[in-house]
Amino acid sequence: MTPPRLTRRAAVAAALLAGLAVLPAAHAADPWPGRPLRIIVGFPAGSSPDLTARALAEPLEKALGQPVIVENKVGAGGNIGGDAVAKASDGHTIGLMINGNLTIAKLLNPALRYDPATDFAPISLIGVAPLVLVAPANAPGADARAFLAAARAAGDKWSYGSPGVGTVGHLGMELLKARTGIQPVHVPYPGYPQVFNALAAGDLQLSMLPPALALAQIKGGKLRGIGVTSGGRSPLAPDLPSMADAGVKNFNLEIWNAVVAPASMPPAHIKKLSDALSAIVRTPEMRQRLFQQGWQAVGSSPEGLANRIQADTQTLGAIIRSQNIHTD
Repeated sequence: MTPPRLTRRAAVAAALLAGLAVLPAAHAADPWPGRPLRIIVGFPAGSSPDLTARALAEPLEKALGQPVIVENKVGAGGNIGGDAVAKASDGHTIGLMINGNLTIAKLLNPALRYDPATDFAPISLIGVAPLVLVAPANAPGADARAFLAAARAAGDKWSYGSPGVGTVGHLGMELLKARTGIQPVHVPYPGYPQVFNALAAGDLQLSMLPPALALAQIKGGKLRGIGVTSGGRSPLAPDLPSMADAGVKNFNLEIWNAVVAPASMPPAHIKKLSDALSAIVRTPEMRQRLFQQGWQAVGSSPEGLANRIQADTQTLGAIIRSQNIHTD
C-alpha cells in the first residue's frame, strides 16, 4: 500500500507547486494601479506646480503601466486641491503640492477643511529652491552685509512687499526680521509681478522673490540680488551669497513641491510610488528639466519628506504664532 500513498502525496505536492507557480502570473494580471492615476494640482495650468506635475506624468505612466492624468483644482492658494487629495477615496489619486499647503495652511487658517498633519501620506520631496532677497537696482550697501546694515539703520522707514499675508515671501521676511533686527513694514500685493513693479519703481526697498523671476530681473539690471535664503549657496543662483555669507545665523528657507497621497492609501502603494518617483527625479533628464523650471531636484523617500514637513512647520509656525499671523 505504500506506493499508492506516496503517489497521492506526490500528486498533492505537484498540485500545490502548480498553484504556487501561477500566483505571480495572476498577481501580475491585476497589479496596482489597476486604472488611471490622477495627480491633483491646486494651481492653474502653466503654473510652476502644474509644470512639475506634467513633467512627472509621462515617466510615471511608463513606470506604472497606467495613464497618469493631471487635474487642476484651482483656488485658495492651493488648498482646494489639497482638500480634494485629502478626501480622495478611490485609491488612485495623489497630489503635487507646495510647501505651504503641507506645513502652515492649518496654522494660518484653523477653519481649513483638511489637516496637513493627519490627512496626507508623504510620498516624495520633488524639488527645492531658495527665495532670492532682492532690492531696487540702486539699493545702498556695497555687499549683502552692508545692505542689511542700511536696512537696520532705516528702521520702519523701509517697506517690503509680498504676494499676500501668510505666503512664504511674507513669512520669510518676518523670519529675516527676527534674525537680523531689521524692521521694514509689510505691504501685501496681489502677486509677484506687482511686487516686482513696485520694487523697480522704488516704492519698496526689499522683497523675497522666486529665483526664476528674480534672476531674470537681476540680469536685466532692473533689480539687485542681495542673497539667497538657503543655508548655503544655491546652484540655481551660484553668483549670490547665502544668508550665512551675509552674517545671518540659523536662516534656511526654501520653497519646495512634493507628492503626497491621502492618508488612507496602503503603505505598499506609497512605497511603489515613492520608489518610482525617486528614480524618475534623479535621472539626468529630469534633473535638467526641473532645473530649467527653477528647481533643484531631490527625489526623497517618504521619511525624508515627512522630516522636511515637520522642520518647516516648526520654523514657520514659530513666526506665525509670535506675529499672530492668520488668513481666516
